[in-house]
Amino acid sequence: MAFLGTLLRQVHEVMDGAVAEVYADLGMPDYRPRFSPVVRVLVAEGPMAIRDLAGAIGVTHSAASQTVHQMRRSGFVSLERGVDGRRRIVQLTERARAALPAIEAEWDATTRAVAALNAELPVPLTEVLEATVEALHRRPFRDRIAATTRLPKPAVAKPRADPGGSRSRPSTA
Repeated sequence: MAFLGTLLRQVHEVMDGAVAEVYADLGMPDYRPRFSPVVRVLVAEGPMAIRDLAGAIGVTHSAASQTVHQMRRSGFVSLERGVDGRRRIVQLTERARAALPAIEAEWDATTRAVAALNAELPVPLTEVLEATVEALHRRPFRDRIAATTRLPKPAVAKPRADPGGSRSRPSTA
């Protein structure tokens, strides 16, 4: 029996892995499929803060920050301090701009491959996933779980007594 989380991960790994192989074949083994939404937004809208980038691609600030840092290590983006000194502004590097024709070609090919996959399925995967995201925005999954059962109250562990204090001290012997 396959579980939902396992199936979702498997679909993502198979599709993402295939896209990564295409980039490797194009001579870009360090370019990850998760970089493409960032690249596409930066091409369309120009340099922007990580928080704004997260909103534009529909991920958390933490996820966007992790992706941006991977991209920076691979030389696809650079980070500069914003005018207030706190925000970090992301911009494409020359390496990323030089790779744009390959990135766009792969994106177009993947879009066509997804359309072909959707045509094979009883219900298009894209439509199912979009409808799922919308449904979970309307009513979070946690609320759905709570509505189906009465979960037991968590056991509250008593704090242990720590005779030596909360910090361990190095031995002086």
